[in-house]
Amino acid sequence: MTERLLTVENLQVSFATRDGENQAVRGVSFHIDAGETVGIVGESGSGKSVTAKAVMSLITPPGHMTAGKLEFRGKSLKGLTEKQWRSLRGNRIAMVFQDPMTSLNPVKRIGQQLTEVIRRHRGLDKAAAYTEAAELLRQVGIRDPEQRLKQYPHEFSGGMRQRVMIAMALSCRPELLIADEPTTALDATIQAQILDLFKELKERGDTAVALITHDLGVVAQVCTRVIVMYGGLVMEEGTVQDIFYRPQHPYTQGLLRSIPKRGGGERERLIPIEGTPPDLLNPPPGCPFMDRCPHAFARCSERPPVVEFAPGHRSMCWLTEGTEEKTAVTAGRDFT
Repeated sequence: MTERLLTVENLQVSFATRDGENQAVRGVSFHIDAGETVGIVGESGSGKSVTAKAVMSLITPPGHMTAGKLEFRGKSLKGLTEKQWRSLRGNRIAMVFQDPMTSLNPVKRIGQQLTEVIRRHRGLDKAAAYTEAAELLRQVGIRDPEQRLKQYPHEFSGGMRQRVMIAMALSCRPELLIADEPTTALDATIQAQILDLFKELKERGDTAVALITHDLGVVAQVCTRVIVMYGGLVMEEGTVQDIFYRPQHPYTQGLLRSIPKRGGGERERLIPIEGTPPDLLNPPPGCPFMDRCPHAFARCSERPPVVEFAPGHRSMCWLTEGTEEKTAVTAGRDFT
């Protein structure tokens, strides 16, 4: 039986602003099992990155977070001291942030930054930590790693800095790696190398990955399950096959229609999702997708129930209430 690694129930995060309270995450629940790779997808502003930072207890004033349950390997993370969190972060749970430009110290050599982390968390001596750091750079596709360890962050491109951050996150062999848009700044060749690294992690099964991205093609290649977020809520959750070939929520279906399929050619017609995301300073009481949904009706002004179609495949939509199986609007497509 697969071991439950992370459990999140009724997570809520808000930020006090001049204009009022921004309700960024409004009751999100999900889980991640040991060794699996889960994609968290959705448009900008859907709450993906805020959810990840909340899991790491990185929400600071004017932000405020609450959760009904936040557990790691069955132990509650609620109420941990900052000292306890420092022991957990980087060691058992690591995160690759979206902006590598601000994550590295500009006045320290790359080797110094990597070996400091390795020595602190794994207790290796200086020589062993340096050897490990070079191997980590090699794993993430950086050539001549011994020479690169002697350089400063400004001597690296944005994509290379991102790869250094991935290497640093993996240096302590965490049980859970949260990667926030890890391939955004990379060209196609380097992106493929990083995706191969995530595939290797999945095959080894010793590190679970939460991959936050807007790129459904990336999700199709490396993930086993997908969580679709919109307006601070989870719209749909299921296996990769569920989401790509049996999508139930109109928002999921809209995402799939708006991206090119493999072999579609130059004349392929993409269908964008009309409208804009909801204002989370004044979020709608019902389905957040109501104003953009082609199937919306009066009852959508109330919060929909979460319907489970099959084990692990859930959708929050009035259209699917009381149905066990429903033919998806979007046919299966090849995104690999």
